[in-house]
Amino acid sequence: MNRRQTLKTLGLIAVGSTIVSQACVSEDKGADVAANVPKQLPGVQDVEHERIKKLYSETFFSAHELATVTVLADIIIPEDEISPSASAVGVPDFIEFIVKDIPSYQIPMRGGLKWLDVFANKQSGNAFRELSKEDQLKIVDQIAYPSKAKPEVAQGVTFFNLMRNLTSSGFYTTKEGIDDIGYVGNRPGVWEGVPEDVLREHGFLES
Repeated sequence: MNRRQTLKTLGLIAVGSTIVSQACVSEDKGADVAANVPKQLPGVQDVEHERIKKLYSETFFSAHELATVTVLADIIIPEDEISPSASAVGVPDFIEFIVKDIPSYQIPMRGGLKWLDVFANKQSGNAFRELSKEDQLKIVDQIAYPSKAKPEVAQGVTFFNLMRNLTSSGFYTTKEGIDDIGYVGNRPGVWEGVPEDVLREHGFLES
């Protein structure tokens, strides 16, 4: 799988979003929640901003779950010569925010993380985050390719699809992700006049 080409395609869908800038929370978990809440943006209603502040004050993932999410995010989008890893730009905090914002993700994410640890324990004798990078990748390879996955890991495939979608959405809506894509936004055209060959064709210039 060409990771960046595949995920860039997903990222282009969400390039215009500003949710990551609102979702990334300071690593200082003891900091005052109010200090981490982004300023109310133009067009955001007061009731919406109050809901954002409420979500920032809540915690969904346990420390172990968030650490596992971080490992997975960095497997999906590791650091390379072009850009930093997913965790370096706040993707785990983005996923935490989205899971709180969209409750329908909560059971699939928590259940998927639990499935992953049970599966990892059966295969390698430890929770997924505690395995070596090599053993982690062996497990990911079994659930990252739906067309090749065995029926017994169907739950893992579903979970990893969701994890991959959230990771790519989070990463490619950051400045670093947008730079990775090479997206430059709308730019005005530059009018340089009618081309000379067209003018000649219509008799406005001599051949």
